Amino acid sequence: MEESLLAKTGKSLDHWINVLKQQPLKKHGEMIAYLKAQHSFTHGFANFVALKAREADTGSSDASDLISAQYAKKPDLRPAYDVLNKKIMALGKDVEAVPKKANVSYRVKRQFALVQPSTKTRIDLGLKFNDRPVAGRLEASGPFGTMCTHRVQITTKAQVDKELIDLIKAAYIEAQ
Repeated sequence: MEESLLAKTGKSLDHWINVLKQQPLKKHGEMIAYLKAQHSFTHGFANFVALKAREADTGSSDASDLISAQYAKKPDLRPAYDVLNKKIMALGKDVEAVPKKANVSYRVKRQFALVQPSTKTRIDLGLKFNDRPVAGRLEASGPFGTMCTHRVQITTKAQVDKELIDLIKAAYIEAQ
């Protein structure tokens, strides 16, 4: 994402973070709106720069707080998330987890998975494939729109099995 930002704008991530820090913007949405309106950013690049500027995607306690907040009213889903996160992060050293308010995005060169506790009883795992049919556990993307091409519904950590990990691994390989 950082390399693409430089290629698209001719300016580094540090430059854009400094641009944001010179503005009286505190909220993530305000930063995104500013970059889109004043610098013709796409939503994806604006979100990326805003996250970096707010340091919301680092391994800091803020990231841990975001995840804790996601599962605060959905404690039965936390064990499934913990297993999913561990398995996804074990795919490679290049995997980056980006916790947000409602979900956690996993990316390498591009996003390949998104873990979102959608209800009190269900996690939606979004996966992004180049060209894979909807079949078996792979449903249409549902609530993810264009962020992911497919969705897998998870209600227990037992569903994070070899078949699911193989699907996640396939999405990870395609994203490299």
